[in-house]
Amino acid sequence: MVRNIVLSLAILCAAGTIQAQNLQLHFDPRHSLYGDKIGAPVNYLTATFEMFKPDQWGSTFMFVDFDFNFDKRNPGLAYAEIAREFKIGDFPLLPHIEYNGGLGLVRGLDGVGFSIPSSYLGGFGYPFQLGNFFMSTYVAYKLNAFQELSHDAQWTLTWSSTLAGGKLSLAGFLDIWSENKNRTGEGDEKGKKMVLLSEPQIWYNITPQFAIGSEVEVSYNFVIGTNSFYAIPTIATKWNF
Repeated sequence: MVRNIVLSLAILCAAGTIQAQNLQLHFDPRHSLYGDKIGAPVNYLTATFEMFKPDQWGSTFMFVDFDFNFDKRNPGLAYAEIAREFKIGDFPLLPHIEYNGGLGLVRGLDGVGFSIPSSYLGGFGYPFQLGNFFMSTYVAYKLNAFQELSHDAQWTLTWSSTLAGGKLSLAGFLDIWSENKNRTGEGDEKGKKMVLLSEPQIWYNITPQFAIGSEVEVSYNFVIGTNSFYAIPTIATKWNF
């Protein structure tokens, strides 16, 4: 789900020995909101594990999502991202490399699975602070490993802030990237399309470890087979380790 790279980079600059992990559980009502429009036969839970680890050379961030949307509410999809950014002395830009990919099962069809096409990114990131918000942005070349390889670009903005004496936290990311309209290379459809995906989060911190809140998945051109705008809120809990 949300990538708190921004807060992590701010921590890295302030105290290079701090590391953080958290576990989130989201109730996703996309079937009730959109149903067959986005191929969502059921509402389901998503578990997300995030890890951030800084070191003297930079920082590593990763997360894994598990969607419990298969038969009998078993896990039906696993998706992961891992990113590494490097410090080069006082150079303000941070070289950024990243991998995204996953696997899934088709609900109602035992033994039928699919691969989420991998993405490989390389570019430069820049962390900064805007008021109470720790922010970062990066621009990267993106190789989408579709059946017909897609050579693309991605721009990402991330943010994080703690307000109200630590009781309220805001976080999120915005991704905009290009990809081939035709993933297989078959047929006459040519050209690129723009995809937008954002997941702002709000958390009420009951204790330093436990929080309740919500995330809204905002997307355009993200759902395969549609070119529509969707907004899908969740109800969520989070535990910070």
